[in-house]
Amino acid sequence: MQEFDVIIVGAGPAGLTAARKLAEGKAKVLCFDKKQEIGVPKRCAEGLGLAWMQRLNLKPDKKWCMQEIHGAALYAPSLKLVEIDFGKVSGYVIERRVFEKELAKQAAEKGALIKTKCNAHSFERKDGKVIVSCTEQGIETKYSAPLIIAADGTESLAARKLGLNTTISINDIDSGYQYEMVNISFDNPQFINLFFGKNVAPRGYCWIFSKGKNHANVGIGIAGPEQETAKHYLDRFVEAHPGLKKGSTIEVNAGTIPVGGFLDDMTADNLLVCGDAAHQVNPIHGGGIGIAMEAASIAAGVALKAISKKDFSQEFLKQYNSIWYEKRGNKLKKLLKQRHMLEELTDENFEVLANTISGSDIMTLTEGDLVDSAKMVTKKLIRHPKLAKVMLKYLR
Repeated sequence: MQEFDVIIVGAGPAGLTAARKLAEGKAKVLCFDKKQEIGVPKRCAEGLGLAWMQRLNLKPDKKWCMQEIHGAALYAPSLKLVEIDFGKVSGYVIERRVFEKELAKQAAEKGALIKTKCNAHSFERKDGKVIVSCTEQGIETKYSAPLIIAADGTESLAARKLGLNTTISINDIDSGYQYEMVNISFDNPQFINLFFGKNVAPRGYCWIFSKGKNHANVGIGIAGPEQETAKHYLDRFVEAHPGLKKGSTIEVNAGTIPVGGFLDDMTADNLLVCGDAAHQVNPIHGGGIGIAMEAASIAAGVALKAISKKDFSQEFLKQYNSIWYEKRGNKLKKLLKQRHMLEELTDENFEVLANTISGSDIMTLTEGDLVDSAKMVTKKLIRHPKLAKVMLKYLR
């Protein structure tokens, strides 16, 4: 049985970021994933903001940066357009399978051991360590470490097996479905295109994220408990869009997306949790690549301290909670209030907003500053007091 300082369950952006940072800190680290290939299947539209890349010291690379993003095109139910144009590169639509393999390569080059098709099914605490039993390419194996980092997605088996309740309310989870399509046409390829409306995507939106000429991710995220499936709404959207309905589909992806349900405590003895496993996602749009990688970096920093102190107790590890909430979590909690606000709006409300507020006003809302957002709403919706009242209920 091989022993490590840290075992990371899940080799997505969060797990691989933690692996690299731990290896840089000279920790002996194993990072494995139950999938046979890193980077697939993807559960997102593959957008990554430039601000996140700068925070994470990621340099844009043509190998995985498919399309520059210069802003966003937001469509009301009537297709009334509101543009957010930064006039410069604000992010990229990436190729996740290439991006994540590059992250894996970097972690391995620093000394982390990366494994795929390794499915953990048992976690047992013994003598201050955790014994992880896996089925690895059909062979039963065991690994041991005093610390586990669970980065194994929304359903996180590792966290649950080690005693952390990561249950998420059905109201805080969305259902996603996406086609990667070619031989299509659409407006504003330099923007991420978002389409809103109760009939378009209940409590969510449809998207078109360009990946090059006549090539895009076309997807949807909707409230989990809807009677009709996400696929039903997406197919209806594609059929209604003249530039999409004759396109070809080269990849299909589906999955759940946490949009709330933040964990007050993401630790237990011998355990840290990050990424989708800790529901660390922007509750407005469901994006989580950058957030997960930032959280994993924080978790790795706490893990290195724990190794140095030889203290893997929850009492020591819980500093991760306060660091993450101070840096990111408290802002996401404010955005969660704004998500609840958007859920209450009708299609008529969206039309009023599309005809009243600008792209910069929308940026104010998405920045998570409740005071500035409330001031903007009060000023711009003076002629629509009922709508202003609904929105201000969540912004005060």
